[in-house]
Amino acid sequence: MGVHPDTWITRMARDEGMIEPFEPGQMRAGKISHGVSSYGYDLRVADEYKIFTNVNNSIIDPKNFDLGSFIDFKGEVCIIPPNSFALARSVEYFRIPRDVIALCVGKSTYARCGIIVNVTPFEPEWEGHVTLEISNTTPLPAKIYSNEGLCQVLFFEGSAPCETSYKDRNGKYQQQTGITTARI
Repeated sequence: MGVHPDTWITRMARDEGMIEPFEPGQMRAGKISHGVSSYGYDLRVADEYKIFTNVNNSIIDPKNFDLGSFIDFKGEVCIIPPNSFALARSVEYFRIPRDVIALCVGKSTYARCGIIVNVTPFEPEWEGHVTLEISNTTPLPAKIYSNEGLCQVLFFEGSAPCETSYKDRNGKYQQQTGITTARI
């Protein structure tokens, strides 16, 4: 990026609708921060979750995903069982430009509590709500705060637009809303 990242992110959000809703500053006020950060954007987790359960003794199979492996939950706080995980989605809707790829990493506040956030790259011209995988690596239940910061998105601008974008390939997760489970 040839300009200060705060300016680039703010300009892309304002002019290109890259992040909606967009917070141009770092919002804290007694909550886990979200909004523009030094070199990225801290996204918020929405209040809807799919919490993993082994009640049905299912096998996790990405080619034949059993939705019975999850319990749907909506609320201000999500409790993830010990050594388990939940799927969630971002509050923000992203539209990634053709010459940008974004990576998402967990926030240190959660990482220091044994909470790991896994998100695949936001490919050029992908758009949608981000499906977030939140893993509780501890032997204790873990609390996730809805509508607060969960992870940081880092943007990398290429020197030229990519040859084939996610949109060009008709990616299966294009324009996803809500929590999207594995697809083939």
